[in-house]
Amino acid sequence: MTVLILTCRQDVTADLVVAELRELGVPLVRFDPADLPDRAALSTEYDRGDFTGYLSTGGRLVSIQGLRSIWVRRPGRPAAHAANASEWLTAECGQALYGMLYATTARWMNHPGAAEPARHKPFQLRVAQRSGFAVPSTLVTTYPRAAHDFAVRCADIVVKSASGPPSVDPPVSLPTTRIGPDTDFSDVAAGATLLQRYVPKRADIRLICVGQEVFAARKTAAAGQVDGRFGCHGHRWEAVEAPAGILHSVHTYMALTGLAYGAFDFAEDADGVWWFLECNQGGQFGFVELETGQPIAAAIASWLAAPHTVRPPHGASPAPRTAPPSADRVCGGNSPTDPWRCRREQPR
Repeated sequence: MTVLILTCRQDVTADLVVAELRELGVPLVRFDPADLPDRAALSTEYDRGDFTGYLSTGGRLVSIQGLRSIWVRRPGRPAAHAANASEWLTAECGQALYGMLYATTARWMNHPGAAEPARHKPFQLRVAQRSGFAVPSTLVTTYPRAAHDFAVRCADIVVKSASGPPSVDPPVSLPTTRIGPDTDFSDVAAGATLLQRYVPKRADIRLICVGQEVFAARKTAAAGQVDGRFGCHGHRWEAVEAPAGILHSVHTYMALTGLAYGAFDFAEDADGVWWFLECNQGGQFGFVELETGQPIAAAIASWLAAPHTVRPPHGASPAPRTAPPSADRVCGGNSPTDPWRCRREQPR
């Protein structure tokens, strides 16, 4: 059976997994929805209770009944490469493609129905709380007075994007920025603003979860560093063991969101606490693998190549969900003098 990879042509991270799948001898088709309908084609028929469908691209033809799994890596917008691209054509091609794929029994990494809500940072923060992570105090608001009061209460905060960099050309980078309570917050009324208590960190943590496998990496932070994505200070990513409490919370988070893949970012403070920042449902892993040697691509390939089993459509039969751990298990309860301090759990 075939693995279908939905991604763009320039996705070098997907190349790592493609190489692993080929090493395993697993048939695969790489398909970019942006190529519909000019460079790729599809056909689905519903007749007398039967359902058949086909996708073709680059001279390859695959039956959707023969799909083992679907990896949604970095797909282009349907019909984006069409000679006569339009919003209508994008909608039509998107309906045809994803409507057909949703009807299959293939495994998804990640199913769009789970991935869409998981993209939203406010949703992530609430799920992270329920999962037992330490989460910095956060405010999302369009009220300048609420923003000012939050800044005064926390004393030291950062402002960050809730949605990520805007889709403009040339690309725009929006680093997380540290600000104080004396900031003029009047512009908050012009758009939703995400403010968060600043966590003085000694390291950045990137944790990749693939099914039940977890790969964690740590990079020492520069003095006063706020956003680890910007600036080069000579430190490299190194493999690290995740504390037992973090592992429990990661698996709880994945169960609550229905994700099969997640890239978690944490800030490690001076006491060794891993503060949850976000979980990117399609986050990069290539740089971690290249610097640490951890076999992340191989783990993804193995998950995608696992034996096919017939599964109900997404949402028809919810997967069992792990009960969120109590605050006492992960954080030792809130201290009356420092509600943010959590006990570090040692690896077992």
